Amino acid sequence: MRTRAYGRSTTVIAAGLAALAMLSPAQTAPPEPLASVVLPAPLDRVLRDYEAAWRLEDAAALAALFTEDGFVLSGGTPPVRGRANIQKHYTGRGGPLALRALAFATDGSLGYVIGGYARAKDEPDAGKFTLTLHREKGGRWAIVSDMDNGNSRP
Repeated sequence: MRTRAYGRSTTVIAAGLAALAMLSPAQTAPPEPLASVVLPAPLDRVLRDYEAAWRLEDAAALAALFTEDGFVLSGGTPPVRGRANIQKHYTGRGGPLALRALAFATDGSLGYVIGGYARAKDEPDAGKFTLTLHREKGGRWAIVSDMDNGNSRP
């Protein structure tokens, strides 16, 4: 009798472990990165200006890329609104940065860019971003909101 009870327990435990194994994420290779798209020059300028200002740790130049009441929506921090606050938020930040576009669209004076970022162009994306854009008088595209987050879990 004892053997039979032990056998049932073993079967139940084995079935439970098998069910847990099926629920656990499979150990597979990471997915292939999404392909980059080529942006029209005016939208590409926004990304290249952002990269340059970030590399130079130039908070004023970064803030100037935004509309007057633009937003920075970074992971782990409350929203930041307005150029003056954006400049304060970016003060002391910067370093190597490579931005690439995954998708974009424009419709009249509104647009967006969805992309990935890394420390260098030959590195895998460390995170992703969305830029919501507004075309100002004179045709310059300015950032309404910049939302980003990293690819690794905290």
